[in-house]
Amino acid sequence: MHRLEPAREHLIGLYRIVIGFLFACHGLKTVFGLFGAHPSPVGAWPGWWAALIQLVCGVLVCAGIASRPAAVLGSGSMAYAYFTVHAPNGLWPIQNGGEEAALFCWALLLVVFTGPGRFALERVWSRRTAEPVPSAA
Repeated sequence: MHRLEPAREHLIGLYRIVIGFLFACHGLKTVFGLFGAHPSPVGAWPGWWAALIQLVCGVLVCAGIASRPAAVLGSGSMAYAYFTVHAPNGLWPIQNGGEEAALFCWALLLVVFTGPGRFALERVWSRRTAEPVPSAA
């Protein structure tokens, strides 16, 4: 066993929390105009809807609630953003401004395959539902 193996689930959980938080911040920026940005008009396609996906999926991933499905949706939205918005402007992400979209796409895809790790709320809820109910004998 590798020396770092006992910390694996904790590191995966921390990774998920950071990625989810940063993804949600991108959504907050566009939906509500936070962090010095101008908000996108409500319902504007595709920007406002993409930001809503970022906000909701980011919060879910960060909290560890339905983290795999949320990460699939978030990763797919970033792949869509990269290929429709950034790729037409150049081959490489550094040229076309798509570094963030590419990084979020792959970072969220990793969450899909590794799972939520520690500190996920879905683990707390699944433990509560798995506890046996005392019988009233």
